[in-house]
Amino acid sequence: MSKQEIVMPQMGESIQEGTLTKWHKKVGDKVEREEIIFEISTDKVDTEIPSPASGTIVEILAKEGETVNVNAVVAILDTSNSATSIVEAPIKQIEPAQLSQPQPSHAIPESPSQKVAASPLARKMAHEHDLDLSQIQGSGEGSKIVKNDILNALQNGKISPLIAAAAAQVAAPVFSAPVEHIKNSGGSTEGIVDGVRVQRVPMTAMRKKIAEHMVMSKRTSPHVTSVIEIDLQKIVDLRNKFKDKFEKTHGFKLSFMPFFLHAAIEGVKTVPIINASVDGDTIVYKKDINLGVAVALDWGLIVPVIKQASEKSFVGLGRELNNLAEKARLKKLSPDDVRGGTFSISNFGGFGTIIGQPIINQPQVAIFGIGAMQKKPLVINDAIAIRTTCHCVLSFDHRVIDGSDSGKFLSTVKNVLENWTIPIM
Repeated sequence: MSKQEIVMPQMGESIQEGTLTKWHKKVGDKVEREEIIFEISTDKVDTEIPSPASGTIVEILAKEGETVNVNAVVAILDTSNSATSIVEAPIKQIEPAQLSQPQPSHAIPESPSQKVAASPLARKMAHEHDLDLSQIQGSGEGSKIVKNDILNALQNGKISPLIAAAAAQVAAPVFSAPVEHIKNSGGSTEGIVDGVRVQRVPMTAMRKKIAEHMVMSKRTSPHVTSVIEIDLQKIVDLRNKFKDKFEKTHGFKLSFMPFFLHAAIEGVKTVPIINASVDGDTIVYKKDINLGVAVALDWGLIVPVIKQASEKSFVGLGRELNNLAEKARLKKLSPDDVRGGTFSISNFGGFGTIIGQPIINQPQVAIFGIGAMQKKPLVINDAIAIRTTCHCVLSFDHRVIDGSDSGKFLSTVKNVLENWTIPIM
């Protein structure tokens, strides 16, 4: 028998572990190369992992819900041609040395609900509350059921027949419980604390990692945030003029983000220390500009990376961003897609926020934030005009970046956007 090990992939430079959230296959199942076999969750990404080869799964070494070190073996694949049928064996526990503090398992049994498109968190919540996913309307991408759909179903009483029958016989009021009983990490619990009805829902593995990473970043870098206002009217007019032709020619919609990406790249070229990192008492200047662009998903935040961004055309930047965002939403990001970022961009303006203070994505030393676009009166050549503007910010590590550096970067971004000369077709 020819064996091949299936390992926990590394989904980013700083990622040392991942939580195996779901198995799509079991021992004895045959799989094809690139067929999805399990899902993982880290602080950078929730994604589906394909099989590295064709064969039959002969051993599973990590259960659903367990947190496993990067490169630890999670399954064994028999890739020999003679492998035809294998008797299913019980799941074998991975060695403790390969695991990092396993989390409680929340494996979901096979049911009709399994056929419904749902995020891992939504599926877990539905299992905990005995909800039938097939009776819930999804509001996510492609009608996928997300966390808010589950919360709405619970609030509106869309529960499974089993729970409904029980509820018809016995009323289930919110119970009063001591705080120590409510702090249950194994699932959602309800109770009353200081006279207030509460519901406690454990963080997902991804949310825990995001929390740890953000706290570590604030502890590591003295954060300072600078703000600049930018007149975007020229960009707005340009996009309105060419957006239909652009989509017809290139096959994807023309958003405002490629304009900001290009302007940020020019800012980095002007102030190279923006694209650096700190190693002890040494500043490491990065010669490549790899832009990490935050993508908000219903189950967390992912930062895929546009590699060699300074070498791409305007259309190339837009196409790469569009492809990475789509892969993120479909959980198709590869380890390389989230690795190697040197500078990050957060478009919190997409949700209406005018000004924000983004937290630096360590080990980087700065992050660029884009606020909401809004029309307002501006003085142009001593006359008042209605223009589309936005506020952009730079949060930076004051250990190595000064206010003057931040000012030069933001001024460069402003100049590029207000005096746009780059061909967009």
